[in-house]
Amino acid sequence: MSILTLENVSKHFGKVRAAENVSIDIREGEVFGFIGPNGAGKSTTIRMIIGALKETSGTIYFKGGDIKKSRRYIENISYVPGDVNLWPNLTGMEVINFFMKMRGFKDVEMRDRLIEKFRLDARKKCKTYSKGNRQKVALISALLSDADLLIFDEPTTGLDPLMERVFHQEILAARDAGKSVLLSSHILSEVEKLADRIAIIREGKIIETGKLADLSHITRIEYILSSEDDLSFLEGKNYAHDFRSEGKNTHLMVDNDKVADFMSDISACRITYLVTEPPKLEDIFMRYYEDKS
Repeated sequence: MSILTLENVSKHFGKVRAAENVSIDIREGEVFGFIGPNGAGKSTTIRMIIGALKETSGTIYFKGGDIKKSRRYIENISYVPGDVNLWPNLTGMEVINFFMKMRGFKDVEMRDRLIEKFRLDARKKCKTYSKGNRQKVALISALLSDADLLIFDEPTTGLDPLMERVFHQEILAARDAGKSVLLSSHILSEVEKLADRIAIIREGKIIETGKLADLSHITRIEYILSSEDDLSFLEGKNYAHDFRSEGKNTHLMVDNDKVADFMSDISACRITYLVTEPPKLEDIFMRYYEDKS
């Protein structure tokens, strides 16, 4: 069952079309990745979802009902932006307790568990917090609710790798508990670990939707290899891109859906070294831009 549906949603600022006919469908109990380069329309779309912006056209549905006609919609969502501002003279605990009270959420054991797990010193005033600690307060507050839909816009900005892992664990736990998550992120590895499905937005339009594994046609993998044989013949292959030699090593990008052809071509070579680099989000976008230009 769908929990959130955007049907041909657009937002225009004069002649600027920040979002154009955006249609996505988020199901109950799934993590939905929402990715795209800066300025693609992610934040504009999310602001329409949370009601901070009014759409120019189109409709947003929550559990089948138009959100504009739902009085309790806002109570059923929890949102964390990428850049969090908190009340400077309140402590982290006071902020967390305030949000809990607003939502009528009384599970103090869960609160204390999350504060400990995120290693937050909740006794300090927010004005003393680093960006990462401000982010922790917001993430903890968002998780301490009965909201059916959690919305995160670049949520791990400012967190160290250990805290990123904690966040990932809590998101998966929320999903397993039946909650839905909309995750906007520029970190491909984060999306790969968490998202059941993704949508890629470019210039305000959705260009791909589905499971990341099903979008292999727009990804490339970097290979670094050495051989006792001349590998320059690879440069002329239609699957090879950004071919270059650095010392004894040959670097090239290979289309993910042509890896079998690449492996077949080098099978007769005396390879002495071979490593791969996983695809980066920027590579996916560049590939798509090249294909559509």
